[in-house]
Amino acid sequence: MSWSLRFSVCAVVCAAGFLPAARADVVGKDGKIHVTYWEKWVSFEGVAMQATVDAFNRSQDKVVVEYFPTSQVDRKVLVAAAGGDPPDVAGLWVQNIASFADAGALMPLDEFIREDGMTSDAWLARYYPPFAHICAYRGQVFAGISTPAMIALHWNKTLFREAGLDPERPPRTVEELDDFARKLTKRDAQTGRITQLGFLPQEPGWWPWIFARWFGGELFDGESITVGTDARNLAAMRWVARYTEENGRDEVRTFASGFGGQALNAQSAFMNGKIAMVFQGVWFDNYIRQYKPGLDYGVGPWPEAVAGVKDFAMAEADVLVIPRGAKNPRAAWEFIKFANTSNAAAKTREDLTGIELTCFLQAKSSPLREWSPFFEKRHPHPFIGIFRELSASPHAVSVPQVGLWQEYNREFMAVFEQTRTLMAKPEAALAECQARVSASWERYKRSLERQRRAADAKEARR
Repeated sequence: MSWSLRFSVCAVVCAAGFLPAARADVVGKDGKIHVTYWEKWVSFEGVAMQATVDAFNRSQDKVVVEYFPTSQVDRKVLVAAAGGDPPDVAGLWVQNIASFADAGALMPLDEFIREDGMTSDAWLARYYPPFAHICAYRGQVFAGISTPAMIALHWNKTLFREAGLDPERPPRTVEELDDFARKLTKRDAQTGRITQLGFLPQEPGWWPWIFARWFGGELFDGESITVGTDARNLAAMRWVARYTEENGRDEVRTFASGFGGQALNAQSAFMNGKIAMVFQGVWFDNYIRQYKPGLDYGVGPWPEAVAGVKDFAMAEADVLVIPRGAKNPRAAWEFIKFANTSNAAAKTREDLTGIELTCFLQAKSSPLREWSPFFEKRHPHPFIGIFRELSASPHAVSVPQVGLWQEYNREFMAVFEQTRTLMAKPEAALAECQARVSASWERYKRSLERQRRAADAKEARR
């Protein structure tokens, strides 16, 4: 986090003591409440959410939601909240919740939930467990889900056949993953250069921390940083290093130079048959249909890395929040509530509403336990049932709920890069990460405590 952004965080914390929990909404000259909604999405995802906004606006005559695509939405929301003029609804990422909540930049939703005759526990119980966990932080509900995403194993069935593997049977354990990867790796007979890899940990390289969790490790125990003290994290990084050791650092670098960072376009290594297996999200099928229609592929759970855990998965989500200081918080809640409910009886496309409408148009699964007949049977994603099963897994995990996650994630990315390129031993890289992040965590906690005391003192003088 930059120093300017840290200043904005502190400003929000200080201001939080002066802001009412929920002010009266502002009625416009047309007799309606106009809700401003800042969202990161453009392209087909933005079109899908605009459709949900339009459906909400048609569903009643008191509130009009106005959708504004916004780049760097997390930074702009935080600065706007510090300045006292935030949007009414903001579309953020799951990793923003803890830091924004710690900063006092978000309004808890529990009061609105109670006013609607529900308890927070009952509201959260409608979601599959990983998404209920994402919405709550330190005993309060701070977010609704705009769309969820489970990350799962994808494999190229054609390449499996060519390697003599059963295309309908993905690897079931991490040992099988390694074995399949070797069988799926090809080299040029003349030059010895790699022409195909079975698996590469850095492809796509967006969530290297998940390998630690997959191996059973913890990064944060609720109080302390554990990246360098949990032996299972070390086992995960040693596993990452072995892929470079076996295939050759220079050879892997040369091979990957043709597609690095190109996971969601026509240069995708998976879509072009350069890599046979990859961990990707439910959204991946949208890009496969666009850039490689007809690709014969499968989707399944992560192979077993911890004995007995056969349904490990990673949960991601885009979230909807009400920034503290929003002018129309109750109307904002009405939209978030609409966007997080559905018509459980929907039998046609026209019957879809709320979260199912958004997720159907984005070809993603619903975070809710109950699906309508149409959504379940007519969903455009060919493997949506598998993603639903993974949503229900007790072993699905998401981003650690720690307020300095963005810094922590950058530090772990450095561990991953040093490890996979063999520039540092995993033990040394993890130890350095442990020291750096632990020190930052202690500073973070002290800073928050100072800001809270300052806010309390100002509130007492009012």
